[in-house]
Amino acid sequence: MADARIQVPPNCELTLGMTCVDKSEPGRTVWRMQADERFANPAGIVQGGFLGAMADSAMGSAAVTWAIGRGRKVFASNVEMKTSFLAAARVGSVLECTAHIVSGGSRVAFAEAEVIDDGGRVVARASSTYLYTERT
Repeated sequence: MADARIQVPPNCELTLGMTCVDKSEPGRTVWRMQADERFANPAGIVQGGFLGAMADSAMGSAAVTWAIGRGRKVFASNVEMKTSFLAAARVGSVLECTAHIVSGGSRVAFAEAEVIDDGGRVVARASSTYLYTERT
């Protein structure tokens, strides 16, 4: 029986226009999105919250794939997150976020992510802790 709480893709990824381009390795995911004008701040660059949301979605999915790779069905909830903004992400650029699990156990996973623009510049780095809840 399908879990009614699960929508694939989730609304957060639909809203951001994110696409998962690689989840072939448990604990690692790669996502892309077009940074369009909806994400611009008054200075005309991508507002940091959108970069953080992209990293959160990528890290959360990496946490889930890590658990699946160990035979578990879980939800992963972000309990804390740090994001460092290293360069301006320009409107119109294609952003790519690679996330991976650094360490994990039965209750939590520790993740890191890097967001690069289509020019190869690192625009943000993030780290987070995810709490696992078993799915039934």
